[in-house]
Amino acid sequence: MANLNINAKKKNTYDAIVIGSGISGGWAAKELCENGLKTLVLERGREVKHIEDYPTATKHPWEFEHRGQVPLAVREAYGRSFLREETLHWAIKADEQPFVQEKPFTWTRGYHVGGKSLLWARQTQRWSDFDFEGPARDGYAIDWPIRYADIAPWYSHVEKFAGISGNKDGLPHLPDGEFLPPIELNCVEQHLQGVLAKNYTDRQLIQGRCAHITSPQPIHLQQGRGKCQHRNLCNRGCPFGGYFSANASTLPWAAKTGKMTLRPDSVVHSIIYDEKKGKASGVRIVDAHSKEMIEYYAKVIFVNAGAVNSNMILLNSISERFPTGLGNDNGLLGKYFTCHNYRGKANAQVEGFLDKTTSGKNPSNGYIPRFRNVLKQDTDFYGVLHRDWSWPWHEHQPGWHRGRPEAAIDPSPTRQLECERLDARRVCAH
Repeated sequence: MANLNINAKKKNTYDAIVIGSGISGGWAAKELCENGLKTLVLERGREVKHIEDYPTATKHPWEFEHRGQVPLAVREAYGRSFLREETLHWAIKADEQPFVQEKPFTWTRGYHVGGKSLLWARQTQRWSDFDFEGPARDGYAIDWPIRYADIAPWYSHVEKFAGISGNKDGLPHLPDGEFLPPIELNCVEQHLQGVLAKNYTDRQLIQGRCAHITSPQPIHLQQGRGKCQHRNLCNRGCPFGGYFSANASTLPWAAKTGKMTLRPDSVVHSIIYDEKKGKASGVRIVDAHSKEMIEYYAKVIFVNAGAVNSNMILLNSISERFPTGLGNDNGLLGKYFTCHNYRGKANAQVEGFLDKTTSGKNPSNGYIPRFRNVLKQDTDFYGVLHRDWSWPWHEHQPGWHRGRPEAAIDPSPTRQLECERLDARRVCAH
């Protein structure tokens, strides 16, 4: 029996274990496998293979039963207000993992191979020393142990592989990177850009730096990825690999080394802590189908399960040394989460431009980098504030969905009313 246990443990032993297959988990797998480590990647959700598992990627609006809307009865089962029929296959039902909150809180999860790398907004701005020095400069929280110079080479490493489009804007508070050609601002954005430049010295409108390939480089072709087609169907899964996702990029790259073992449907229960060695030695999982508890072992363990799930795993990793969860000596695990402020919007009407129209779609948007709390603390809150500026493409206009395409091309003031964060291509032509 002892020999059987030893053999089973040996069979389940790897050089490294990565928990989670999303953006950070995919990168960990790529780097570990490239450097020769036999790596196990654990994913709690189902398998999603690039291209073949994007069921709605090439569907037209009229091919959906409800034209993209989700019926109320179905919507209630998911407990979320922004579901779309095109991306329902990525959604998690509310009762699959309930959570309690004091105030309304929407938690988007990615329980499938690739995780939220298939769902993210693809904006990739670099931090600067103004960000890293914030706590020390303004006297709050704990100082960062690194500065921009420490991480800048790694920004470049990631950007070259992932494919980031943008301009070199020369802003000290938003460092330039290894950019592919930018996506063009539309005529209204260009107008606002000029107005800001004329009236302010401390604020600019730029094209947001985004993880979309605009001019494929050899490294992208080696990954089997092509140019962004400006379809704006990104969250369905991109069969062209035009935007960066773990499915299209890092996971296949890791797999090509022959060093990666990907195990979907593996719900991580906890980290195994070796009391004698004083370090983590493995991972316990529950097979989503058989419900079997299985242990895997490695000297290197990366926890990349997302903010909430990583905390849950650590809290569940109880031992004599860590009776309230691995690494939870201060009792702060699972507390004080901060959320990304998403889809806040304002409306405005811009006069003129009635001699212009839009053509195509833009997966990114105009972006106003921080101009408060940069050189000094000049607001009553700490931190930064950025603005996304975007202009709706005609497909989002009400008349289009009522079967009146002429409403979309009629240059009336109505179609110039809204200014919100909508991912749409906006190239203006006379």
